[in-house]
Amino acid sequence: MKRLLLIAALLAAGHAQAYTGQELREDCQAAEAFYAGEKSNDPYQSVRSGRCIGYLAGFADGYAIGDFLSEKVGVKLNAFCLPKTPDLSSRLVRAVLGGFDRVPPNTGVNTATLVASSLSRSFPCADSLEPKK
Repeated sequence: MKRLLLIAALLAAGHAQAYTGQELREDCQAAEAFYAGEKSNDPYQSVRSGRCIGYLAGFADGYAIGDFLSEKVGVKLNAFCLPKTPDLSSRLVRAVLGGFDRVPPNTGVNTATLVASSLSRSFPCADSLEPKK
């Protein structure tokens, strides 16, 4: 239920995208190669890698701010819970690339929706919003 609400809210936000899903995929593939220690002579690969890492870090920080502010009014978003590990950045990249693997090619999925659903699937929260019976 909580995932459905999150996805519905993200879809309602509009379809204008400054950063397309295909760009994110390619950038995150460059980031994955960076984390794997693969060397590249193409300086643009470094830029692409940094763009993916920066986008995902910003997305996670934006969610954390939203979660913090919503708790101030008595609501817990609980869409995903990121672990406090030193390899979080590489785990975010792998989670999002895994999300692309579950989306049919050329579907034009909204970038933010894809990231949110990927993080929700990869980093579920232990506590549920559903009342326990």
